Amino acid sequence: MIPQIDLTRQHAALRAELLAAAERVLASSRFILGAEGRALEAEVAALCGVRHGIGVASGTDALHLSLRALDVGPGDEVVTSAFSFVASASAVLHAGARPVFADIDPETFALDPAQVERAITPRTRAVIAVHLYGHPADMDPLVAIARRRGLAVVEDAAQAIGAFDQAGRKAGTIGALGRFSFFPSKNLGAFGDAGMVLTDREELAERVRRLRDHGSREKYQHAELGYSSRLDELQAALLRVKLHHLPGWTAARRRLAARRSRERSGGDRRGWGDDADRWGGRRRWRRGGHDWATVDHETLAGAIVSRGDGLARHAVRVAELQQDEVVAARDEVLLHIERDPV
Repeated sequence: MIPQIDLTRQHAALRAELLAAAERVLASSRFILGAEGRALEAEVAALCGVRHGIGVASGTDALHLSLRALDVGPGDEVVTSAFSFVASASAVLHAGARPVFADIDPETFALDPAQVERAITPRTRAVIAVHLYGHPADMDPLVAIARRRGLAVVEDAAQAIGAFDQAGRKAGTIGALGRFSFFPSKNLGAFGDAGMVLTDREELAERVRRLRDHGSREKYQHAELGYSSRLDELQAALLRVKLHHLPGWTAARRRLAARRSRERSGGDRRGWGDDADRWGGRRRWRRGGHDWATVDHETLAGAIVSRGDGLARHAVRVAELQQDEVVAARDEVLLHIERDPV
């Protein structure tokens, strides 16, 4: 049987390094905002070629705090992809704004710039570009649209650490801010929830650092209403072990993807092309010229499960169909806060 997610072998190979990292944290007795977290932030920033990495409690928080750092709030709209994990929209709602969904380019599964342009209104404050499955979105036209319209671009690079575009720019470093998720199933996965914000802009980095720690940069000095969203030392230490191995893992994924591409003699090769070496290793693929929208998914799923292989469905329900329900829930929460403030 091939399980959907199995980290057993990876962790077994790293057992001694992981235990040593955990023992290092225990010996330090420093568990929040310490040396391990600062080292991980510096190492991820260096890997990506940006000035600042800011560790936070989860990938979702990384996106939410990025929007808050840009002062996105009630009355604003944020354009994002209709084909992504729910956090790409829920982070907008948590900021008090409204997500507006734009369609994707079927070749990349990333935002279609023409659709983004049509979705912009006078209320739009930002665009969230999602690098789905590790494939970088076409950032140049998105950035050009944003500059022309006075908008910020935030990169949702949850699945794309190590990926780079045709110009050699790392995913998460092109917009005003980028975010990574270190959820255990990601290419660089923690042993629980963890995330990181990337930026080259000093003022945005300082704002995210303040927001993640109750609005404070000095103990008991709170400049604004913030959150408790700090990356703990144990997760940081364990992630540092894995980060050392990430380039090798990514190279192996790319070699396997390239071999799979060479094996596809005929049929529809779109999405497999010659650029596999720059992707983050989490990639989508098409099979033999089929349009997956016409495939009988139940029959396909049954065939996979009957072989004893693991199967998981992604984005079963289109995010846009859930928008009214999510907005209603957000409005109910805001109404409760207005009636009974903390």
